[in-house]
Order: sequence, then structure tokens, then C-alpha cells
Amino acid sequence: MFIRLADLVARFGGQLKGDPRTQVSGFAPLDEAGEGHATFLTNPRLRRQADACRAAVLILSPSDDDRVSAYAGARIVTPNPYAYFAYAAQYFQQLHAAPHVPGIHPSACVDDTARVAGSARIGPHVTVEAHAEIGENCVIDAGCFIGKNARIGAETRLQARVVFHAGCVIGARGEIRSGAVIGSEGFGFANDKGVWVKIPQTGGVVIGDDVQIGANTTIDRGTLSDTIIEDGVKLDNQIQIGHNCRVGAHSAMAGCVGVAGSAIFGRHVTIGGAAMIGGHLTIADGVHVSASSVVQSSIPEKGAYTGFYPLEKHTDWEKTAVVLRNLTALRQRVKELEKTIRLLTETGK
Repeated sequence: MFIRLADLVARFGGQLKGDPRTQVSGFAPLDEAGEGHATFLTNPRLRRQADACRAAVLILSPSDDDRVSAYAGARIVTPNPYAYFAYAAQYFQQLHAAPHVPGIHPSACVDDTARVAGSARIGPHVTVEAHAEIGENCVIDAGCFIGKNARIGAETRLQARVVFHAGCVIGARGEIRSGAVIGSEGFGFANDKGVWVKIPQTGGVVIGDDVQIGANTTIDRGTLSDTIIEDGVKLDNQIQIGHNCRVGAHSAMAGCVGVAGSAIFGRHVTIGGAAMIGGHLTIADGVHVSASSVVQSSIPEKGAYTGFYPLEKHTDWEKTAVVLRNLTALRQRVKELEKTIRLLTETGK
């Protein structure tokens, strides 16, 4: 299915330089794009590739437009080429997607008291328990489990094998990818003379609109109150969100992040892959935590934070470890030397 550049610009804006009748069928990388492809430039180091590109249209910023001279195809000039690519790629995907066919597969097990919108699609071997609600145009793929009193908002999709436990809620236009578990019991125990006593987790998980949750990510239900994921949050694969956390709107976390219980995140927070966030902390709006960092105290101010030692050769790391191990003793020696110098200085006077 081809789209004219005139229609693309009418939908998403940008300044078109070239023939508006040119047609494209989708996107390809700079070094692979050919006739009928759209592509984009966001990294200035790839300007040479852009010059040699054979795509039908190149999406680029005004500054790159001034520096890419040899490219002969059409151009769409826009302040944020990457975001333009994202919106346009979504549009292409929608055009090529299989049509939405509502209905409940014969092998699905849907409780009589559950409310399933007539426009929703329920796939094979799905279980929907009592009083659950599934909104308009939802897609529940094969093998999903939706617990009692759970609510799925309009146009939300659960990919195959998602577990969405009792009482959990997700808003509109969400996406939960395969293997994710929403609303499992949080890790709550009290210690009584060396014996761990389980604390029932009676809260839920409440997820806002336009949230994406990656494959095999787990979000624990709250102990008494709910775990909250606000609007627009994006979670990558294999993330753990502990009980009673609150993740602020439009925050994003990369793969393998671990968040302990009751951590509170502000809005527009970004967390790099494999970072570890301690429990009962507060992270301010606009904070970025670098990949693999370990956060053990609250971060009250916006900014970028890094908490790991740079990679080095193993033999050098061993030497560094010895130095670190002896820092306490070295600190004490320095204090004693400072005291001696102070006494000598006073005596000299």
C-alpha cells in the first residue's frame, strides 16, 4: 500500500521539498532504502550515508538539510525527524495491519458475569473471570488470563500469555506484551523471631491510558493501597516493579530495571537498563538514571545521575579494589598527619 508524500505531510506536517505525488510504501534504514522507501536522518555522523541514499524521501532536520547536498530525492524537513518517523511508521503499520475482527473464540472461557464489548476480540484459550470488564475494540490474544473484577480500557491489547490478576485496571490504548504479569502478590513478610510471616497483599494495580508494558515485565499489587502506573508510561522487557510503587506520567524504563517496593517516581523520569532502585525512595520529576546504576537514596532534584564504577581491565580492577578496601585506614592516617602538622605549626609559632 503506497502513500503520497502530499498526504503524509498533510497528516503529520513538515516542509516538503520535492514532488508531492511521490509514493512510498514504508520505511527502511539509510543504507538499505531504495525506490518506494522513506528513511530518516537523526545522527549527524550519518550525513554521508544520507548523501548516498537512494530513498524516495528523506526526513531530516533543518540543520541537516543545509549539510546534506548530494541526496537527490524528496525531503521532509521537520524539527524532530525521529518523532516524525515514529508517527509515520505507526501510520504505515496501521495501514498494513490485518483488519480487526471482533468476537470470542470458541475455546475461550468467559464467565457469564463478565462484560465484554461487542467490538472486542477474545482469542483462543483466554480466561475471563467473574465481573471482569473488557472495553471497546480491545484485543486479548491467545492464552491470556483476566481475573475477577479486572478492567481493560478501550483499544487496549494484551498479547499472548499475559496474566492480568483480579482487581487490576488498565486504561485506554494500552499494550501489554507477552509473558507480562500484572498484579501478582508483592514481596511482603514480617519477621517474628527468625520466622517470615506472610503479609496479605490486598491492594491492586492501577494503570493509566497509553501505557506500554514489555514482555515478561512484572508489576506487583499493593499491600493495602494500589500500585500506580500513570498515563503514558513506557516499560521495557523484564522489568520488576515492586508493591505500592508509583510511576509518574510519561516516565520510561529500559530493560531489566528493578524497583523495590514503595518507590515513588515523578513525571518524565527515565531509567537506563539494569538500574536498581531501592525501596521507599522518591525520585523527582525529570530525573535520568544511567544504566546499571544503583539508587539507594532519594533524588530530590532534576538532572542526570550515575552510580557505577567505569569498566576496566580485571587486573586494574583488583588493584582498585585493594585501594578501596584500605581507604578507611588511609583516611585515619591522613587525619593523624593533619593533626601532627597542626601541632608542629602551632609549636613553630
